[in-house]
Amino acid sequence: MTKYLIGTGGWAYFKVPNKPSLKAYSKVFNFVEVNHTFYDYPDLKTVERWRRTVPKTFTFAVRCHQDLTHKIGLKPVDEAHNVLGKMVAYCRVLDAPFLVLETPKSYVFSYEELEEAKGFFSTVSLKGVRLVWEMRAQITKEIRELMLEFNIVHCVDLLRGLPSFWSDLAYTRLFGKGFHNIYQFTDEELMEIDQKILKSQVKTVAISFHGLRMIKDALRLAEYKITGVFPQVTPHVGVESVRHVLSEDSQFPSSRKLLIKRQGWKVVDLTADKRVHLSDLLKKIPEKTYNNLDEVTQSLEGHC
Repeated sequence: MTKYLIGTGGWAYFKVPNKPSLKAYSKVFNFVEVNHTFYDYPDLKTVERWRRTVPKTFTFAVRCHQDLTHKIGLKPVDEAHNVLGKMVAYCRVLDAPFLVLETPKSYVFSYEELEEAKGFFSTVSLKGVRLVWEMRAQITKEIRELMLEFNIVHCVDLLRGLPSFWSDLAYTRLFGKGFHNIYQFTDEELMEIDQKILKSQVKTVAISFHGLRMIKDALRLAEYKITGVFPQVTPHVGVESVRHVLSEDSQFPSSRKLLIKRQGWKVVDLTADKRVHLSDLLKKIPEKTYNNLDEVTQSLEGHC
């Protein structure tokens, strides 16, 4: 049976009145990917406080600082080892089993760089920490063999594809099919991700949501894994669900095309047990300029 670790990239956006974000977050989720360590080097006392804030059963993953993945590169040089050493130290304090490397699309490995990466991985001291690698450039046969050689987990967005190989652990960073992280997942998409995990028969899966609705998406998947049912994303269904979503930040006057571009990524409750992207509904209304929300919802009558 697969163990599911479900959470988001960071906890800062998890807001509960009069409660520290991480403490409140850990009451709801069992996992988080520390985003802060990609941009900064927190002092160890801060990291120790994070660990004390959450239950013993709570799992951290550490995202490796961009100095290594975006500036220095995976090379057997002192600067690279120093960065990785700090990241492993954070993992040890947090009892985090995963260190996530995210290399950009522009980091394409030549033969020389591949040999440097081999030299780097063969000389690092991980102290039991498992490396997870999200390689945003196209993965080659040589990179796949490198990952296998050093027991590195290949991380992909499971809505967009599959890893080049499965191991005992699966790790997915979910952004969805939108522009950057502007996306929200439908029930069908979350079930598609879950089916890929179940078919893989991995022992453990760590799921880190990164979209604009990451907290809600993670909560919905977590509830589905417990109850077998997805909760609604709004308190309403049909046209009223559309009204609820558009009232958040839509601007008028607006054309249908502009509404789809700015609002279509969001998910609405078509019925109590059916959710769709708002773009699926907005495509059905006439192409014209809409002056207010009422004009949009009136045009949607009969389509919801």
